[in-house]
Amino acid sequence: MIRKHTRRAAKAAFAISLGVAIVLGGTARPAESKPAAPTVILGTKNFAEEYLLGQLYKQALEAKGFNVQYKENIGSTELIDKALTSGKINMYPEYTGVIVQVVFGKALSAKTAGATYVLAKKLQEKRGYTLFRSTPFSDTDAVAVLRPTASKYHLKTLGDLKKVPGLELAALPEFRTRNTGLVGLRRNYGLTSVKFVPLAGLSPYQALDSKKVQAAAVFSTDPVLGPTSKYQLLADPVHQFGFQNVAPVVSKALVNGQPPLFRRTVDAVSAKLTQNAIIAMNKAVIIDKKTPKSVAKTFLKANGLV
Repeated sequence: MIRKHTRRAAKAAFAISLGVAIVLGGTARPAESKPAAPTVILGTKNFAEEYLLGQLYKQALEAKGFNVQYKENIGSTELIDKALTSGKINMYPEYTGVIVQVVFGKALSAKTAGATYVLAKKLQEKRGYTLFRSTPFSDTDAVAVLRPTASKYHLKTLGDLKKVPGLELAALPEFRTRNTGLVGLRRNYGLTSVKFVPLAGLSPYQALDSKKVQAAAVFSTDPVLGPTSKYQLLADPVHQFGFQNVAPVVSKALVNGQPPLFRRTVDAVSAKLTQNAIIAMNKAVIIDKKTPKSVAKTFLKANGLV
């Protein structure tokens, strides 16, 4: 009798185990772990607007659960592109015209903002990267003069700078060798007699205010500019400075390793970055001395992005 009960218990145990195997889709196998998504290694260039952009993308991604390593203030375009291609970062915010003219050395950008984006994306994809959505705002290089200087020499366009005797122009050191800088000014506007003054520890506006130079390279989204500003931007009719909407440059390997939410999150941030929004945030950081981290956090919360 004991043997019969034992055989019945064994049969029951076998039936249960067989049933479990059928329910689970076959014989039991060790659970396979899903490969972890690659880490987002996000870098920025070396000025306030880039710090803001980096914090905006970083915080939005972290709020959605993505693992982000943040590397701020890597350096100029030339330096951050080396960081990208060497694998030290796999994502950073870049200006579309800069991609075309500085990274890939084209003399001029395309003729419209949309065409510039398409060209920049095509060039990046040839070497294993892509561009996400571009921002509504554009921040171009520009040349500013004091309004009295503009009035004295009748300056309206970049070509008019030839009227200024002994012209001295201040800019960051990399401006000297770029198509979007002195190289372009000489080729496109005939400014062959410019004395270049590299900025070191002095803002372009301080250089203008102190009369150290008559002209200075600035950014069009600088918060001190505007219709009532004491500075005047000179028109760029040949678009030497290009169209400079921001688009995150992202490694294709990173994109392929992430769920669709990754791109959606980044694109949602970019879509909110209007001209007025970026100028207001630049003002908060540059003039009001708030941190890029806190300004980005406030903006993301206000727009429902975190």
